Amino acid sequence: MSCLGGVGMKALQIGGKLRRLRQERHLTQAQMAAELEISPSYLNLIESNRRPVTARVLLRLAEKFRVEIGALAADDDQQLSSDLMEVLSDPVFEDEDVKVSDVRELVATLPAIGRAMLALYRSHHIKSQGGSEIDAGADPQAENSLAVLPSEEVTDFIQQRGNHFPELESAAEALWRDNDIALHTLQHDLIRVLSQRFAVQVEIVPADRMPRLLRSYNPLTRRLELSEMLPPSSRTFQLAHQIAFLGHRQLLERLSAGGKLTSTASDALARSALANYFAGAVMMPYGRFIEAAQSSRYDLEVLRSRFGVSFEQACHRLTTLRRLGEEGIPFHLIRVDIAGNISKRFSASGIQMARFGAACPRWNVYDAFATPGMVRVAVSRMPDGQTFFCVARTISSARQGALRGGLPQRVDRHAIGLGCAVSHAREIVYADGLHLEDSNIATPIGVSCRTCPRTDCSDRASPSLTQKLDIDENTRGHSPYMADR
Repeated sequence: MSCLGGVGMKALQIGGKLRRLRQERHLTQAQMAAELEISPSYLNLIESNRRPVTARVLLRLAEKFRVEIGALAADDDQQLSSDLMEVLSDPVFEDEDVKVSDVRELVATLPAIGRAMLALYRSHHIKSQGGSEIDAGADPQAENSLAVLPSEEVTDFIQQRGNHFPELESAAEALWRDNDIALHTLQHDLIRVLSQRFAVQVEIVPADRMPRLLRSYNPLTRRLELSEMLPPSSRTFQLAHQIAFLGHRQLLERLSAGGKLTSTASDALARSALANYFAGAVMMPYGRFIEAAQSSRYDLEVLRSRFGVSFEQACHRLTTLRRLGEEGIPFHLIRVDIAGNISKRFSASGIQMARFGAACPRWNVYDAFATPGMVRVAVSRMPDGQTFFCVARTISSARQGALRGGLPQRVDRHAIGLGCAVSHAREIVYADGLHLEDSNIATPIGVSCRTCPRTDCSDRASPSLTQKLDIDENTRGHSPYMADR
């Protein structure tokens, strides 16, 4: 299978994007075909997704039309289709006979209309829940105030960039190179950089002095305070995060500006997310980390120990390894709390994740709560046949140790799920001993109950949008929405 930059041929079905690009440039198929040095008939086949685009044509596209290869290869249409199906699962659309084929046709021909529908639904969804999460700084009269939650907007921005920012990777490498940094003295070295380059004093502060904060920087006194409740890996991360803002603010602002964000809250959250990316790149330098990941076969315990990072930090860094010519496995990542809320998600593997409402309960990230601290493995198959190898484990927040009071406090626990296409599973140590060739090993999963077409699922919590609900009052299965035949 030929590929370019780690993107397989399946990912290079870009017909809809290519057609939109041609229409935006006001070109006929014959004119664009001449620019790409292919026949008009071949271009027509590519635009209708009956032929994958080759690496040569993709490079020609990038050269002639000044478009980013990553932007063309990203599977935005599939994500948009999944998001729209999830929106249409809302009971408000229950009487509308919208089929999956209708959604795919809309996305292929009129993606802007599809995105507008998403924005409108998000506004409805927020207002139906009291509107408490609408950006308080947005102009209520502005059209964009129908906007998305800042967290959703920033998640989309990171997804569109493939969770890889070469400029931040270069900045992190320059920090190491210019300041004689070593891995085994990283925290000490970052404190030295803050002191010598930025005249910032760092202090580890008792928990009772900052009971609700983990990090606090005062730009007037140039004093950075870190809570004693932060574990060493988190302290190092916060030091690097602060260096990102002090030494690379213009870069953070330039990168976030490229995301076309619609509110001041989204801008601020995007800068923070980019500073976090920089911090991860500082703690786990690209070349050294990908070599360790591949040589250890993505053993998360080895990576944690070697780089002095947390389980979540190691997982997150694995999703960023997309440097051209030095790619790691394309992973997806999801973080959930014990109530099932998704607080972080990214997908380079192609798996679709719930955006609104409840997610599929069969994902192994939810099983992790039953065995705290243990790595769970699973092979999962989506309704379209795509199969993924997934690992999951619970994590505990730094806030947990800071809880005080005479009454017992709830455990502040999340779970992290990391996964990839099953074709990569043999490269991962956690797949050893699994008979991946056995089709019965895969657990059938979906995005959410409402969008999943599986009617034989005993875990189904609501009827499927894609199937007519047929209740027999004389029978009762494991779920009232599970077909008995």
